[in-house]
Amino acid sequence: MNKKVLVTVILFGSLTVSGIVSAQSVYPGQHQGKLKKETVAPLQAESFDLKDVRLLPSRFRDNMLRDSAWMTSIDVNRLLHSFRTNAGVFAGREGGYITVKKLGGWESLDCELRGHTTGHMLSALGLMYAATGSEIFKLKGDSLVNGLEEVQNALKNGYLSAWPEELINRNIQGKGVWAPWYTLHKLFSGLIDQYLYADNKKALTIVTRMGDWAYNKLKPLSEETRKLMIRNEFGGINESFYNLYSITGDERYRWLAEYFYHNDVIDPLKELRDDLGTKHTNTFIPKVIAEARNYELTRNETSRKLSEFFWHTMIDHHTFAPGCSSDKEHYFDPKKLSQHLTGYTGETCCTYNMLKLSRHLFCWTGDSSIADYYERALYNHILGQQDPETGMVAYFLPLLSGSHKLYSTKENSFWCCVGSGFENHAKFGEAIYYHNNQGIYVNLFIPSQVTWKEKGLTIRQETEFPQEETTRFTLQAENPVRTTIYLRYPSWSKDVKVSVNGKKISVKQKSGSYIAITREWKDGDQISATYPMQIKLETTPDNPDKAALLYGPLVLAGERGTEGMQAPAPFSNPALYNDYYTYNFHVPAHLRTSLKLDKKHPERALQRVGSDLKFTTEQGDVIRPLYDLHHQRYVVYWDLQSE
Repeated sequence: MNKKVLVTVILFGSLTVSGIVSAQSVYPGQHQGKLKKETVAPLQAESFDLKDVRLLPSRFRDNMLRDSAWMTSIDVNRLLHSFRTNAGVFAGREGGYITVKKLGGWESLDCELRGHTTGHMLSALGLMYAATGSEIFKLKGDSLVNGLEEVQNALKNGYLSAWPEELINRNIQGKGVWAPWYTLHKLFSGLIDQYLYADNKKALTIVTRMGDWAYNKLKPLSEETRKLMIRNEFGGINESFYNLYSITGDERYRWLAEYFYHNDVIDPLKELRDDLGTKHTNTFIPKVIAEARNYELTRNETSRKLSEFFWHTMIDHHTFAPGCSSDKEHYFDPKKLSQHLTGYTGETCCTYNMLKLSRHLFCWTGDSSIADYYERALYNHILGQQDPETGMVAYFLPLLSGSHKLYSTKENSFWCCVGSGFENHAKFGEAIYYHNNQGIYVNLFIPSQVTWKEKGLTIRQETEFPQEETTRFTLQAENPVRTTIYLRYPSWSKDVKVSVNGKKISVKQKSGSYIAITREWKDGDQISATYPMQIKLETTPDNPDKAALLYGPLVLAGERGTEGMQAPAPFSNPALYNDYYTYNFHVPAHLRTSLKLDKKHPERALQRVGSDLKFTTEQGDVIRPLYDLHHQRYVVYWDLQSE
């Protein structure tokens, strides 16, 4: 049987099964019984465990199925090979090429970032197990953990990696090396997630031994050495140490988290200064996520304020229309945004991390604007990151007019955005619903079912959104229960219509808030909500004649065909160094980027065709949601011409 078909059958057959698992990262309200240090910060909302949410048929679940097929197709021995080679526990004829096919790209045996994919895979397998309950993901995660235990035992001192400890020594000495603590962060995070999602206690034993090694390694170092070492990218290793502290209560791990406090980056945020300059964006965001965890565990108000300031600074000034950020992975002057619409915008890992930060902030505030951003980035960037034909994923979201999405390859990429991509498409269920003592929040309109065990209540959401404007909820209640259902009233909609059991109710709230419906809910009760969507323009701050089109939360893009696309496009060429970073899109010189419309009434320029989200213009343009544009060129930011 074809492997992809096999995985799909297993997954569909297991959607109603619950495992003993929790949800991605450590968000307030999750991991009951597994944390010795709980959240002490005041909360407006708490997260559901991912195991309590099931996706129903939709393009989100389609992405999840493709992701699962790719994940399960990668042999465990291939993922462990570089670890075993480093520890001296692998022996094979002619270097093992007969018995183990080597991974390429960033996982090559001579790449200093090797091993990061295994860390991401540990997290993704836990996520997929939580999201589906399918044992195939549990078993594969267990196999990886067992192999890593063997490697750690061989290395003896708690250290665990696919490369020698000498790379850490070089980092400590300030010598050139590619981000060793960044790579270790993926392993720390993956092993923690295996414990939290898949109840793998061996993973917790391994990661605590790694934490002990790190403490013994770093405790004797001077402050001068510390500052020298952390100039090198270290990802979110401090978040992992905060999470390990939360699980174990061991103060040494909290010390490690604080050890990676990056003064040069975080201190300006304490003063509420937008001092981002041209720093590396995805080096920056995880450091703020760590501050968010610090606030939750200690109620440090400075960490809260700087986290919220950073989030609003990013969303208000450093984010493109699809919800993504960065140009060639770096910040730039946001007052010159129109000059940074290149083929290298929107590193996917940046959006991955911004969504993580958003989840923390939403728990603190219950602010619907955070959910608005989450929705926009999820639909326009993350959902469209994956190629629906192959399951491969894109490193960047190019906004250069006439560019196209450039996808990874199965054997020779394994970029950072491939690793976070494994996770992205496994956790679509994690931010649809939240709850507090008063009720349940519905933040996203994605076909799904959530079980609120404490209330004996299950809510099933069925919708064709965004193809249609209506979403419907059916409640299953063990006993009548009085609670509130908070339906998000998005900032992009107005005149929302809501009915309960077929009877229209008065909506007094305005867009950018929540519609609160409080009553005694009974088994079989139904809610229907219709969210009108409109066409609008979003111009760049420095050029009012350069703008993106949006329909509700969706960024629309104009089809521009395949002229000039040269094989292996739209896939990366592994034979070229940093192909994703230097790619020549060969945009045809005559490609049209202009659009004639009335700026006050942009909707008049577009005509919707049929029930699909397809629009046409009098110029002959075909315009669709950006997430639908694959294997061809497109235009997102138009050069506007007045009618």
